[in-house]
Amino acid sequence: MFPWGDERRFNAYSRYCKAHFGGRVQRLPVDAGFSCPNRLDRSCGGCTYCANNAFSPSYLDKEDGVSAQLERGKAFFHRRYPHNQGYLAYFQAYTNTYASLPILKEKFESALQVPEIRGLVISTRPDCLPDEVLDYLSELSLRTELSVELGVESFHNETLGHIHRGHTVEQTFEAIGKLSERKIPVCIHLIFGLPFETPSQWMEDVQIFNRLPVQFLKFHQLQIFKNTAMAVEYAEHPERFHAFAAEEYVRFICDYLERMSPEIIVERFSAEVPPRYLAVSNWHLLRHDAIVRAIEAELTLRDAWQGCKC
Repeated sequence: MFPWGDERRFNAYSRYCKAHFGGRVQRLPVDAGFSCPNRLDRSCGGCTYCANNAFSPSYLDKEDGVSAQLERGKAFFHRRYPHNQGYLAYFQAYTNTYASLPILKEKFESALQVPEIRGLVISTRPDCLPDEVLDYLSELSLRTELSVELGVESFHNETLGHIHRGHTVEQTFEAIGKLSERKIPVCIHLIFGLPFETPSQWMEDVQIFNRLPVQFLKFHQLQIFKNTAMAVEYAEHPERFHAFAAEEYVRFICDYLERMSPEIIVERFSAEVPPRYLAVSNWHLLRHDAIVRAIEAELTLRDAWQGCKC
């Protein structure tokens, strides 16, 4: 048994769901029609890597409304996982707190009226959480399961500026702090492979991450999508990027896990999109579950586990 109470060598989200919900709970992506302040800023043009459509399931259509999307998602996933313990409405597309408070309330409350929806996962940016929205989310968290996913991506302001992310590391810390004060669970996204960053920097960053009041983490390897500014940059300056081979990425994640707090729950180890969206295609064609198996095999070979060097 490891510190989180089972025999897997990392603190898996599946374990959390079993303990918290009694079994598997499926996330249902929702496109609520929100945009992103970064995309609307013509001087910025949005994040250089952004291709949100790559992550959107084919059955999503924002014109259908939240309830209809969730019902379609339930039907889709019920065929694959008929023994789910329920569903979470996953407001995934773009920035899901970038609207007036009445609009946010209408979207989120309508999701909670759909049968078998047990809570909400709200994806947003660190610079799009005004106090009135935070106060509403705090009230909402008392009525239903709720977590907020923050697109942190990097702990380096130089990188955030280079990729036109539009927020700072300081805003990240502030947002996490305000969510924590309101006892709202936080998941953060980190991307490994952004230009000019190195594996040694990311290993140093884990000490920053361990000190933050964060409950969940999603790892993403950098994926370079067609028709993006980053695809142009990669074609012209590939030396700026640390492009992981699959085996190297597995070893790196294991190194990172060893140094990461055992209390943090891992939701994902890698990103996965249809190959047609990728400008650079190599190991990204591997399924996520294959990466997970490789990570578990490497941890077993090392006789290591999450937090063993923390």
